[in-house]
Amino acid sequence: MSRNGCKLLYTEERVRALFSRMRSDLHEMNFRHQCQLADLRRELDEVRAAYAELRAATLARTQAEAELASLYRQREIARARAAERAPTMPLN
Repeated sequence: MSRNGCKLLYTEERVRALFSRMRSDLHEMNFRHQCQLADLRRELDEVRAAYAELRAATLARTQAEAELASLYRQREIARARAAERAPTMPLN
């Protein structure tokens, strides 16, 4: 019985035990969430590294294509300079 005559549903010890269990559950949940967060951060770092590699490869390919186009252009200019033009042929 309590001070006001009503029957107590929970004793102080039971309430403390419930709070203790809830606190340990919260600590366990926090630990699991921290582990998941660490896993996700590791995965994000892997994705960022893969993206950096892909970006570097793409930039290298683009630069190689530009260099190849420049070499083709230089080759055509060299061929044009080396070719003899027939004097009777129009310039255009």
